[in-house]
Amino acid sequence: MRLTRYFLPVLKETPKEAQIVSHQLMLRAGLIKQQSAGVYVWLPFGLKVLKKIENIIREEQNNAGAIELLMPTMQGADLWRESGRYDDYGLEMLRIKDRHERDLLFGPTAEEVVTDVFRTYVRSYKDLPLNLYNIQWKFRDEIRPRFGVMRGREFLMKDAYSFDIDENGARDSYRKMFLAYLRTFQRMGLRGVPMRADTGPIGGDLSHEFIILAPTGESGVFYDAIYEERDWANAEIDFSNTDTGRKQREELFNEVLQSYAATDEMHDDAEFKAKVPEERRREGRGIEVGHIFFFGEKYSKPMGAKIMGPEGKEINAQMGSYGIGVSRLVGAIIEASHDENGIVWPKEITPFDLGIINLKSGDAECDALCDKLYDIALKAGREPLYDDRNERAGAKFATMDLIGVPTQITIGPRGIQNGVIEIKDRKTQEKKEIPITEFETWLKA
Repeated sequence: MRLTRYFLPVLKETPKEAQIVSHQLMLRAGLIKQQSAGVYVWLPFGLKVLKKIENIIREEQNNAGAIELLMPTMQGADLWRESGRYDDYGLEMLRIKDRHERDLLFGPTAEEVVTDVFRTYVRSYKDLPLNLYNIQWKFRDEIRPRFGVMRGREFLMKDAYSFDIDENGARDSYRKMFLAYLRTFQRMGLRGVPMRADTGPIGGDLSHEFIILAPTGESGVFYDAIYEERDWANAEIDFSNTDTGRKQREELFNEVLQSYAATDEMHDDAEFKAKVPEERRREGRGIEVGHIFFFGEKYSKPMGAKIMGPEGKEINAQMGSYGIGVSRLVGAIIEASHDENGIVWPKEITPFDLGIINLKSGDAECDALCDKLYDIALKAGREPLYDDRNERAGAKFATMDLIGVPTQITIGPRGIQNGVIEIKDRKTQEKKEIPITEFETWLKA
C-alpha cells in the first residue's frame, strides 16, 4: 500500500481523554475514532489488525473442531426469559422495543440463541459432540466505559458453545478449548496464563480466565515460569474424538493446572512458594482477554435442549461456553508491546510487515528504486507500506515507529550512490545495510 493512497489519520499529540497507553496509541496511530462513549469507528489500519487476530482465532477454533456460524446482534427477550436471565442480567443489558412493542435486546452474549439453534436441529447423541462459534459484535451498557477498547460498550467477541451427551464429554470439550486458547494467544506473540475464575452471570461450576502478560496490565499476576517457556504454538495436540486424543488432552490440561497462577486478588503466597521453586517464581501484570465456562444443564434444561441418548431416553445436553475479546485483544497487545515511540506489533498480526521509506520523494532515482522494491515485496507475498509522501525524513521515521511496522527499509540518494539500503528492526532498533542487489534474496530469507 502506498501511503499517499491510504487513509491513515495519525495524530501528533495525545488526546486528553486517553488515559492508558493502548488508548493513546490507538487514537494517535489511526486505528480507531470514538463515535460515542465506549463505541468506536474502526479505521482501515485498526480493521486490518482486527482481521489478523480474527484469522488466527478462526484457524485455531476450526483446528479444535469448532464450526463457525453467525448469530444476530439483536436477540428476542423471550429466549432470555426461558433461561431465566432476562431480569437477572442487570443494567448492562441494553433492552429495546421494536415498532410492534416486542421486547428485544442487543446481545451481550449468545447462550440462549445458540441453545435455541441446537434444540431446533439436533435430536440424537450421534450428532455429538458439537461446538458452534461465531465472531460477532456484542454490547454491554457499561456504567463507566473507559480505557478505549479495553472497557468499551460495543466490542467484537469470539464466542463458542459446546454440546455433549454427558459431563465427561463436556469436560473434554472444555479441555479442547483450554488448549486451543493457549495456542491461539502464543501465535499472536503473547503469553496466555489460565487462572481459575468465578463464573459470574454466565453460570456453571468450572471456569478459567486467560490473562496475557503486559507491563501495564490491570491486575497483578503471580505465576510459574513454565508459562513463559512452553511452546504451545508448535505443540502437537490431538483434537480428534478418539480415546487417544481425549487421554492426551486430559494429561496436558492436568499438567498445566499443576503450575501456579493467580491474580493479586486470589494470590496465596504460601501456596506459591510451596508449589513453585524460587528460580521459577515470576510476578508481573496481566490483562484478561478470554474466559471459558462449563455449566452443564444451566441453559439446556430450562430451554428444553434435549437429545435422545444411547439408551433411548431423552437427556439434557451438557454445555460450555468459550469467549475471546477480539477487539479487546488489540488494546491488550499494544499494552504488552510498545515503547516510547509507539506500537511494536508482533509480526504475526502486524497490518503491514514491511515499511519502505523514500527519503527524497520526487528524486527520479529514489522514486524508481522504491517502486522497484515495493513491487518485489508485493510479488513475494509480503504486505509493504510505502511512505511516498512529500514529507521530511523525520516525519516519515516517526510515522513508521508510531504505527509499529516491524521491518523498515530506508532508501536515499547517499545509499543509492553507495549501492546499499538500510534495514531497521522496529523492536530492537538495530540497523544494518545490505547491497541493493541482494534485496530480493534477503526478502526470501
